[in-house]
Amino acid sequence: MKKIIRIFLLVIGVLILIATFKFLWDSSRPETPMYEIISPKIGDIKNTTTATGNIEPRNEISVKPEIPGIISSIRKEVGDAVREGEIIATLRVIPDAAQLSSAESRVRLAEITLEQVEKQYERQKGLYEKDVISRNDYEVIEASYEKAIEEKENAQDALQIVRTGSSKNPNLANNTQVRSRTSGTILDIPVKVGNSVMNSNGFTDGTTIAVVADMNDLIFSGTVDEVEIGKIKEGMHLDISVGAITNETIEATLEYIAPRGKKESGSVLYEIKAAVKTPKTELIRANYSANANIVTEEAKDVITVPESSVEFSKSGLTYVYILKSNNSQKQIFVKRPIEIGLSDGVNLQVVSGLTVSDQIRGIKIEKTK
Repeated sequence: MKKIIRIFLLVIGVLILIATFKFLWDSSRPETPMYEIISPKIGDIKNTTTATGNIEPRNEISVKPEIPGIISSIRKEVGDAVREGEIIATLRVIPDAAQLSSAESRVRLAEITLEQVEKQYERQKGLYEKDVISRNDYEVIEASYEKAIEEKENAQDALQIVRTGSSKNPNLANNTQVRSRTSGTILDIPVKVGNSVMNSNGFTDGTTIAVVADMNDLIFSGTVDEVEIGKIKEGMHLDISVGAITNETIEATLEYIAPRGKKESGSVLYEIKAAVKTPKTELIRANYSANANIVTEEAKDVITVPESSVEFSKSGLTYVYILKSNNSQKQIFVKRPIEIGLSDGVNLQVVSGLTVSDQIRGIKIEKTK
């Protein structure tokens, strides 16, 4: 019995020794790495540069009054559509004392002159009817009389313009009515009823009553870094994304590149402008922040592989590893040189050396412990 127990313990000891030896042997062997298997794909590769900026109307018109005065009424609101010539606001005129005095003086002188000429005209008319004076003499005094009447009317009209800002002549524009000079959308009305406003003259730009712009004629205005400016040219296509408009890309065409850059925060930036095609979105607001992607190089329908699967040598050659055999224990790859083209930072264009039927080595699979 004791002999059987000794034999059993001996067998157990041997098994433990064998298991320990196998564990140490397996632990000392180098781990066989496993890799993802990737198939080349047909796709597009684009190189782009990004410009940051805003969506703006091509032209913004500042509507200013023709005479100084006080805003008596505002007939439009921000966001309203207006047509050219449509009234936006009306003014109440406060006459200038010097201009008013001069205009009143002109009226009095015109009345005195007319009274004097009228008396002469009546006398000459009577003499002409009696054939005492010639027709030529009569026509001279008649012309003087008509001029005096015209001067009085002009003086009275000028006085009314000084007092009220409007003329008695219906064919003349009413200066107290501030009208839009273009058709479009009102973007801003920076004044309120009761505000004093000035007209534009040699000493001041005048007070802006409203800002009007055509929101169907928009541009993207942005900047590009000097490193990228040499890669773009007029006529290139832009894809514009606006943060306030989700799930829509707006198309544009580059039409202007500034010949001179501006230094900002240590970098030289060049202004660009692009004509924006009418977006599908019904409402787009002025000065939306936007980013524009400009395609500088593009290759369509080419063989592409992830850049992480390509090996770059110091001599400038590029390689991939083609899968020859694959099982759960071991993968066998063969190194093959390839010629590459464009890169978008994630994928590479393969010019030659690969087909879509090949399988190549990808990134190493990390085993979970």
